[in-house]
Amino acid sequence: MKHEAHPSGLLSPVEMERTLRNARTIAVLGIKPESRAHLDAHQIPLYLQKVGYQILPVPTRYPDATHVLGVPVRRRLTELPRPVDVLNVFCKPADFLPHLEDALALRPSVVWFQSGLIEPSAARRLLDAGIPVAEDCIGCRRASMWPSVEPFDAQRGSWKP
Repeated sequence: MKHEAHPSGLLSPVEMERTLRNARTIAVLGIKPESRAHLDAHQIPLYLQKVGYQILPVPTRYPDATHVLGVPVRRRLTELPRPVDVLNVFCKPADFLPHLEDALALRPSVVWFQSGLIEPSAARRLLDAGIPVAEDCIGCRRASMWPSVEPFDAQRGSWKP
């Protein structure tokens, strides 16, 4: 699929929504375990899981975590099953750099940096390798695509996809 991009090279909002409509599998680099359930890096993947995406957790910390959201964790992106539709990045820009080569090898359909977490030189390398890049809150973008009550129902566990 050809992706539309902003002049910066990043996916446009329309293309981000198209990506989310077509995606089934989202790997989350930097996901937080249940012991940090109050943080966005846990709450947003939880929401995405509850609205129907398969979440593949790749925590960058918490070495004792073996499962997050009921799914076995992987410690490296190269350990993930393929294909991965979206690699969602929840780590600080400098903390993403050690994972860049693995992200390039994984070749997800899109690398999606949470708002404010994009690492410009890494994004350029991904784009140059033909891997589309997005920067936005993936949970907010997904929630804006369907009725606004859905995120709340999903978090309460009463929504069924």
